[in-house]
Amino acid sequence: MDRLDEINAFAAVADARSFTQGARRLGVSSAQISKMVARLENRLGARLLNRTTRDVSLTDNGRAYLERARNLLEDFETLEGSVRDQGGPRGLLKISAPVSFGASQLTPAILDFAAAYPQVSLDVSSTDRMVNLVEEGFDVGVRIGQLPDSSVIARKLAAVRMVTCASPDYLQAAGAPAAPEDLVRHEAILDNNIKDPWVWTFGAQNHRQDVRVHGRLTFGGADACVAAARRGLGITRTPAFAAADDLRTGRLIPLLCAYESQLIHVHAVYPHARHLAAKVRAFVDFLAERYAGEPVWHQGWG
Repeated sequence: MDRLDEINAFAAVADARSFTQGARRLGVSSAQISKMVARLENRLGARLLNRTTRDVSLTDNGRAYLERARNLLEDFETLEGSVRDQGGPRGLLKISAPVSFGASQLTPAILDFAAAYPQVSLDVSSTDRMVNLVEEGFDVGVRIGQLPDSSVIARKLAAVRMVTCASPDYLQAAGAPAAPEDLVRHEAILDNNIKDPWVWTFGAQNHRQDVRVHGRLTFGGADACVAAARRGLGITRTPAFAAADDLRTGRLIPLLCAYESQLIHVHAVYPHARHLAAKVRAFVDFLAERYAGEPVWHQGWG
């Protein structure tokens, strides 16, 4: 077995703290990755990992070896990447995308990118789960809102307004809230992708106002919330890109615009690397140019 494969297997297990997750990251079996790490330890004459039924941790030797191993692997990737990229962006690009934004905004951009870069193959996974790019083998992800993961590099692409809205039929029957506190008397449609769907926040940081809402409809995504609001079943609060078409046509009416919270942002995120692959750089630059200026989802309505 190639020594570099053994080192790569060890680093994958150490990062994931799991033989199973490390194997998944490399696309090999757990048995195969276990053999590679064991062969490396035998050749070095030192134990690099402590193994229990629940966890994998580094020994002192393993910690010291991993630090040097990372440099070696990064240098090797840089060397190979510099040769691969001479012909321009090419190869497989694995992308993680959020569901609603992916369907309404990102998919058209990805298709245009595919047409512009025929040497790049695309594997796009849509999920609102916060994936681990490194462990799950993604080259780049698109994320909206807060970025708690400091292990990735983030490039801001566009701003997104959070819009409170309802249908004309609902507002005719229930009236329109004049201030955020009026929402307690209304039926809210809730998105449980939000950290606390029962609390809607309005205003800037210095004038923040939290309102606890209630409602009988809760969905795992913005699209379903917008559809329910369109049917007149209540008031929802959603990213502007999910409701833009309905706001333009008047099927939904924006509410409490003077009390809107601070903007959230769309980011492209990718793992740290000494050499950024041409395919990743091209894709991120493409999205940055695509979303430059005032976002299309903010245009044509209130």
